[in-house]
Parts: sequence; structure tokens; C-alpha cells
Amino acid sequence: MITSFANKGIKEVIQLEQKARTRRETGLFVAEGIKMFLEAPADMIRKVYVSADFANDMPGACRHKIEELTAAVNGHDASAGQRAACTGEHSVSYEVVSSEVFKKMSDTMTPQGILCVMKQSVYALSSMLNAEKPLIAVLEDIQDPGNLGTIFRAGEGAGVTGVIMSKDTVDIHNPKTIRSTMGSIYRMPFVYAGDLLETIDSLRQNDISVYAAHLQGAAAYDDCDYTGGCAFLIGSESKGLKDETAKRADARIRIPMLGKVESLNAAVAASVLFYEAARQRRYK
Repeated sequence: MITSFANKGIKEVIQLEQKARTRRETGLFVAEGIKMFLEAPADMIRKVYVSADFANDMPGACRHKIEELTAAVNGHDASAGQRAACTGEHSVSYEVVSSEVFKKMSDTMTPQGILCVMKQSVYALSSMLNAEKPLIAVLEDIQDPGNLGTIFRAGEGAGVTGVIMSKDTVDIHNPKTIRSTMGSIYRMPFVYAGDLLETIDSLRQNDISVYAAHLQGAAAYDDCDYTGGCAFLIGSESKGLKDETAKRADARIRIPMLGKVESLNAAVAASVLFYEAARQRRYK
């Protein structure tokens, strides 16, 4: 059992949670909590850490998955898929740490007692563009980790096929963002665009209609047809879309507001648009 805060692996986890630069340089990130561990694809897991308290009272599903991972690494009985996932290019290490050390490693106020170091996924924009009737979220400078994670989660639920983010959008591998995705980070394709305007032009050149969520939108969001390939532009929480970005859209759309409300939270607005597209596609 690891009891030292000076342990190399413990320091690595803390650096990965605190520094985006470390995540970029290593291609790794940390996923914390029971749900995030259970949903994690085996071929993405590099290390698993559990607290001593958790190890003594571990849910059966977690214990079973850890046994499968470590059995595959050690060459014991495991399915061919598990062996392929956990041997060869990498191995999965499993460590029990003292509860005090785990609290230091954790990014939450009330740690659940399990976290894993994960390999980052890499996706290609071309795959998004070539999907059948793509439904794409294009995010400009979203700053709140919780908002970004919620957009991923809502997007998966509504059938969004990919997320494109500006380079100044918050890091998708931020621990708070990862938790907010509730597992969607493992399944939702995403890319960061070096030049967002050029990327939007590429969408239009590939017959993907682009709609900008905008307070001065000429059309109500539910008056447009989203049954073909389409993309929604969502701006930052404080400033919305930049003028030059909104001008690249085929149309500006608005979500009508009653009462004295001026606008919706970025994640809520994105969810409304995603599910309107899903509704139209379901009943076409």
C-alpha cells in the first residue's frame, strides 16, 4: 500500500489533475469515481488507484473489472478481448493507497475512493464530416468546465455525432469537465480547431448547414429544418458568438424568451437545440 505523498505515481496523478500542460504533453488524463471507472474502455486505462477504505468495501462490479484487467496483464484467464486491451502496448497497474493519500490525489470534496489514469482519445475532423447526416456542436470559447461536460452529455443523449471546439475552449480533460460528462467523454468524438472560421467553412463545403445560436437571430430555433447534416454554433457564456463567427453561419436562430429572461446558459441552450434536431429526425 502506498502511504507516501512523495510517491512518483501519486505526484503524476496530482499533476495531471492540476495542469493542462501536463495532460497535453503526456496524452493522459484522470477519471475519478465509480461510474467513470466502470464505463472506462479497457484499452484506455493505464493505472487504477483505490483508497484503503474503498479496497476493504469495494462494490462487486469494480472488483470484477479490476480482476479482469489485472488478470489480463498477468497472463491469467482472460478473454481474448481483455488480453488485447491490456497487454502489448501497455499494461494496467493497480495500487491501493492510504485514505489520506487518496484525499490528496482526489479533485473532489468527497472522494469515492477510486480513480484511473487514462489515455486520451484522438479523433479526426474528416470522420465527423463524412458521417451520414452529421449533427455537430461547434463551441466557441466555452469557459466553464461543467458547461462543457454537460454539452457532451446532452449531445450524446440527443445523437450529436461530434463536437468541435475553438482552441480557447476549456480543456475537455479538465477533471471537472470529465466528471460532468458522466462517461460521454469515452464515446463522443471531438476535436479542437486551430482555426474555427476555416473549420466552419469546411462544414458548409461538405453540405452541412450551419446555424448560429444568437440573441438577434431572425428565425426561431424550431422553425428551421435540421433533418439533414447540420451544425450548431454555441458561443461563450459571457459574450456569446463573435461577430465574425456568427457571420459564417447559414442562418442565425434564437430561442424565444418569456418573462424577463434574456438568454439561457450555454449548456441549456445547446441542449434545447440538440433535442429539437433529435425530435425532427425522429419524426421525419
